[in-house]
Amino acid sequence: MTQKNTAVLSAAIALALYANINPAHAQDSDDAVDPVMEEVVVTGIRGSLQRSLDVKRSSDSHVEVISAEDIGKMPDRNIADSLQRVPGITISAASANEGAFDENDRVSMRGTSPSYTQTLINGHNIGTGDWFVLNQTGTVGRSVSYSLLPSELVEQIVVRKTYEAKLVEGGLTGSIDIKTHSPLNFDDGVTVHGNVGMVYADLPDEMDPQLSALLNWKNADGTFGIMVQGFSQERHLRRDGQEILGYNVIGAGDAAAQAYPELEGVLYPTLVGSALFEQERKRTGGQVTVEFAPTDDLSFVVDAFSSNLEASNYNRNYMLWGARIIQGGAVPDSGFTVRDNTLVAAEFSPVATQQYGIYDQISRPGDESSSDYISAEMEWSLNDSWTVFAQAGTSEGRGKTPTQDVAEWDLGLGTGAGWQLNGVGTADWHLGSTDTSQPGDPLTDYKLDWIFGYQDIDVVDEEDWLQLDTTWDIESGVLSSIDFGARRAEHGRSLGQVTAQGPGCIDSGGNTVPFDWSQEFFCPVGSESPFDPANFPSGYENYPGDWGGNLGGNIPRDIWYFSPEQLAEYNRFTDRDPLSRFYFQGTYDLEETSTAGYVQFNFNGARWSGNLGLRYVQTKEDIDTYVNADASDPDAITTSAFGPYKQVNTSHTYNDWLPTANFRYELAEDMDLRVALTQTLSRADYSALAGSVSLVPPAVEGEVGSGSGGNPDLEPILSTNFDVAWEWYFADRALLAASLFYMDIDNYIALGQETRSIFTIDAQNPQGRYVDYLLTVPVNSSAKVKGFELALQQPIGDYFGIMANYSYADADTADDQPMLGTSKNTYNLGGYFETDNWSVRLSYNFRSAFYSGLDRASAFYQDDIQSVDGSIGYIISDNFTVSLDGRNLTDEAYKYYAESKERPRSIYENGRQYYLNLRFNF
Repeated sequence: MTQKNTAVLSAAIALALYANINPAHAQDSDDAVDPVMEEVVVTGIRGSLQRSLDVKRSSDSHVEVISAEDIGKMPDRNIADSLQRVPGITISAASANEGAFDENDRVSMRGTSPSYTQTLINGHNIGTGDWFVLNQTGTVGRSVSYSLLPSELVEQIVVRKTYEAKLVEGGLTGSIDIKTHSPLNFDDGVTVHGNVGMVYADLPDEMDPQLSALLNWKNADGTFGIMVQGFSQERHLRRDGQEILGYNVIGAGDAAAQAYPELEGVLYPTLVGSALFEQERKRTGGQVTVEFAPTDDLSFVVDAFSSNLEASNYNRNYMLWGARIIQGGAVPDSGFTVRDNTLVAAEFSPVATQQYGIYDQISRPGDESSSDYISAEMEWSLNDSWTVFAQAGTSEGRGKTPTQDVAEWDLGLGTGAGWQLNGVGTADWHLGSTDTSQPGDPLTDYKLDWIFGYQDIDVVDEEDWLQLDTTWDIESGVLSSIDFGARRAEHGRSLGQVTAQGPGCIDSGGNTVPFDWSQEFFCPVGSESPFDPANFPSGYENYPGDWGGNLGGNIPRDIWYFSPEQLAEYNRFTDRDPLSRFYFQGTYDLEETSTAGYVQFNFNGARWSGNLGLRYVQTKEDIDTYVNADASDPDAITTSAFGPYKQVNTSHTYNDWLPTANFRYELAEDMDLRVALTQTLSRADYSALAGSVSLVPPAVEGEVGSGSGGNPDLEPILSTNFDVAWEWYFADRALLAASLFYMDIDNYIALGQETRSIFTIDAQNPQGRYVDYLLTVPVNSSAKVKGFELALQQPIGDYFGIMANYSYADADTADDQPMLGTSKNTYNLGGYFETDNWSVRLSYNFRSAFYSGLDRASAFYQDDIQSVDGSIGYIISDNFTVSLDGRNLTDEAYKYYAESKERPRSIYENGRQYYLNLRFNF
């Protein structure tokens, strides 16, 4: 830690007015005796564990519960950090295949995709956004970004593993309902919590402030209250990594196969690079809740929440270009190695005219994501028998990439190259005699290859909803009550503009003009060209001296780069006209209207309880996409440089019935058995329904082309689920539990192929023609998931305790392909120590390898990953607490591979983070 950072930290502590939402006051509670109830009331870690078990046991369905105290006692920067310790829950630090960053971002349940896990706040959906461009335009799922949900929001989290008819549909494997604080639930008339802390990230060697505050007021008779809270949390992020961007096949016509016939059909790495990603994140927002309860039978709540993540970033990747080497006619030297049909080791002698490397520098200033909602609800007990609950609201999430400043440079002219793949470890590679530490001669050592990248992106994810729920308390025999109600929601996901920028020339008036390919540097006479070395940036910087210190391997490390400011200035040569550079294939508009009604019968016997219900769901989908078109088509639009296009609309209506049954039986005073049989529903990912079409035209006229795209005809996904759980509450704060689950999924989204005739303009037919393409598209299929969970929670004496759980999941799909997100083994081990003043927690998490999807036509698996987090806290007084939290204490690296571990894809290290907090509570 630098002297500067130490001074900043000391000043922050000296000035701190810090409050945690739920500080532990174990020294007050352990010995406090209620004069009326004559019982010890325990808070702190132990009290929160007991409250969670009380809620879990009282539920008729299978749930897991986390209280706010659980979150406050660990280094949980967002809600996903806490959920990873729940049996059956897995988390990931990436939305798709962008590779993991140092914050958990997605949550999934029971070995399935995050899109199959529903996230709710106070029982309703929330619109969400993503800051990373490929998640905005490429893989776009239905999961929620937890990087927008700080842990300060939470009063309680309920993880529902079995479904009830009265619950909002959308979670195929279950749902996570985040309960926020209620103004009238606070004990005092005025409550103030404040939070001032600092986070130190060791890889970027930066320290940043972490601030939050809450003010709650309620009147003397407890009928009206207002809660206001806000947060501002900054953090520097640095990710050092090696990226291998896909694999190609050596063809029969390649010189390598002609020289060595045994290489025909062998895979080789397309690109191998040393990548540096840096980012500054600032998460700001807050919540305002107003609660009015004029009588014991009537209450109103208005709740508004907003979270915004500023996420400007800069990614550099200095790469060996295997595809250019092989396809350019290079032949490996003798002594190469093939293993698992992969060219894992090869050396290439210098060729004076061939450049073996490529260098991407991509700055994204202004990247951001946001999530907002406002809801209003009423609960009215008309009499002893009837209760009505109504809720209405609107939510919006956005993901923005306003611009990308990009340059791609050719490298390694006549230098030779080579690589040695080492399984999921770091691959060794080089670009011969290339000096990586400086740009060198712009005519020989590096030169502009292209300028690319999407911009003007503003993805909108929004939902408006209205629901009405009624409970009729009957208390007639075993039938205790009947719930019935209805809900209507309109959900939209749209991306209206994608500008695919390219290089442009600048005339004397400062205007962008088209290329003249016959001229030097491809620009008209009298205009400036981005390919002219005279216009390249002057000056440069270098990767940090400790870059890749824990990656190992013999790889380029001391690498030059241009600053974000230099790239921004150089990108004045970029053609960014939103009309002519409109990339129509990347845009879409999807509207879903869901209408639901349900009835649920609730039963209660001497030693048992349960419910039986039926939910009807109608889904109406309306999808607009853009496709290539014949310019003579009256609906064609001809203003895009990417060819004529037109809008195509697809509409469907689906009707589904979802029966549910949950049963709980008290085997003994401290032992329960739960059985559930339910049917659940989810819907296909947005990118599966409305994904852009990517085409590879045939090399010879008359042949069939290839490509990929979305499928707007995908039906909703249905799952028939069986769950049985045994729970033994053998002591205070203690639990031994085991559960089995089985899911039979209908309309599971897999990959298939279909032939489409698409209008195509290419060099062979500049006027265009219809070409048949065999496209890889998502299709409805089937799958099955089965597994079990074990959990132990055990206090040891007065001050110690342990928590452990293990989850196993096994998935089978109809096409024998791996299921997205399925880790066979997940386990957690944690321990705590708590006295009157001290509290300590340590947690270990392990997740085995899982399939993350296709990327650059090859599989993308994340390898086994483990993490260790810890926290130590000291209660200074009734009002003040100080704590030190640590994340990723063992400095683990994330590793990825393709179909085989002989084909690595990437390896990343993000470093450790330490949080020093001073809290107060009045």
